[in-house]
Amino acid sequence: MGKIIFFEDRNFQGRSYETSSDCPELTPFLSRCNSCRVESGCFMVYDRSNFMGNQYFVRRGEYSDCQRMGLTESIRSSRMIPQHRGSYRMQLFERENFGGQMHELMDDCDSIQERYRMSDMQSCNVMDGQWLMYEQPHYRGRMMYLRPGEYRNLREMGMGNTMRFSSMRRIVDSCEGQRH
Repeated sequence: MGKIIFFEDRNFQGRSYETSSDCPELTPFLSRCNSCRVESGCFMVYDRSNFMGNQYFVRRGEYSDCQRMGLTESIRSSRMIPQHRGSYRMQLFERENFGGQMHELMDDCDSIQERYRMSDMQSCNVMDGQWLMYEQPHYRGRMMYLRPGEYRNLREMGMGNTMRFSSMRRIVDSCEGQRH
């Protein structure tokens, strides 16, 4: 089970709110959220309500300033990432609605353009595991969390129509020792 503590101000100052589950809206608990501490587990934090907008992966540790994490505003919502033990499997599609070239992925991929010669990826089907998708090769740039399910149009998922994904990484085991 994960545990995260949110703070109104930078450097863990001001009022705080602690949770071990998804939180689609932090404003009922805090007027703003500018820092957080992850006591255990892994979470995605978002700069908009209902798990929308820019997002950032956090694991056990301290995050003293959400602007340094790449969030444009304060943290507005968070999602706990459940532990996954077992295989990882995802199908990548060149076009929306599972059209065009299809490739199956079972491990991390630092560049879909280099590995699969795909110019773009617009949909995917996550069959097993939790994944992070990155805007740039080698796990850089903005990221998006994907859990098992069908994603028919990745460009319509609250990240803007210009977002393209170039690399992806599995979120393994307990996240405690993983680097992102």
